[in-house]
Amino acid sequence: MTQTVGRRTPATRVQSVDRAAVLLEAVAAARGPAASATALAEAVGLNRTTTWRLLNTLARHRLVTLDRVTGWWSLGFGLLDLASQVGDAPLARAAQVVLERLATRSGETAALAVMRAGALTYVAEASPAAVVSAGWRGREVSVHATSTGKVLLAWSDPADARLLLDAPDGLLPRHTDTTITSVEELSVELAATRERGWAVCRGEFEASAWGVSAPVLDASGRLVAVVSLWGPSTRLTEDRFDDLGPVAVWGATEIAARRAGGAG
Repeated sequence: MTQTVGRRTPATRVQSVDRAAVLLEAVAAARGPAASATALAEAVGLNRTTTWRLLNTLARHRLVTLDRVTGWWSLGFGLLDLASQVGDAPLARAAQVVLERLATRSGETAALAVMRAGALTYVAEASPAAVVSAGWRGREVSVHATSTGKVLLAWSDPADARLLLDAPDGLLPRHTDTTITSVEELSVELAATRERGWAVCRGEFEASAWGVSAPVLDASGRLVAVVSLWGPSTRLTEDRFDDLGPVAVWGATEIAARRAGGAG
């Protein structure tokens, strides 16, 4: 239940910060029409003008985002950035044993990516002993031309996805012959990605790199990281997608469970 803002704030607390924190909690709990500015104002016991100012201030710091089509507010990617500053190392440690199992099971490189400073970045990886591959750790990820990025987009609020794509003309940068360069075409692929539970990449960022990815979700269903399996097109062919996709989903589920249980 969302806490309402009291009329008096103890001397040890700053009223504006207190209000912003309570409002942020309300945004996190709200869904649908309950996430409108008017409904949020009622939920936290603030007038609409104050609520609107607070929401816009939080939006400037990317802590919340407004879907201008529906008028509904949701949590922003700035929160993932903040969380990653605390949780990168523990999450990477918790994921490492799972990534090693994924690499052994699939015969391909397994990697974990999180949001960091506004970009999707690989923070952990594992490769089978017999496989020599270029490392992905520390590399930023194209959001429209990799399976990792497609997972981020597919499990994001539509307003956040539009911000990440930054394509007001509907056109996206081409990296290879197979890159999807139309936002409309990409939207179709993202819908299919969400439906099956994992994304694919057919050499769209680097022609030689093919892969599948799955979302690591928290208890509320929000994305916290992405698990990927990558390999060369000579070995990780399209006919392996249906086998490797569920393997990536298994790995993502295991990492989510270890994260929730505090394994590290």
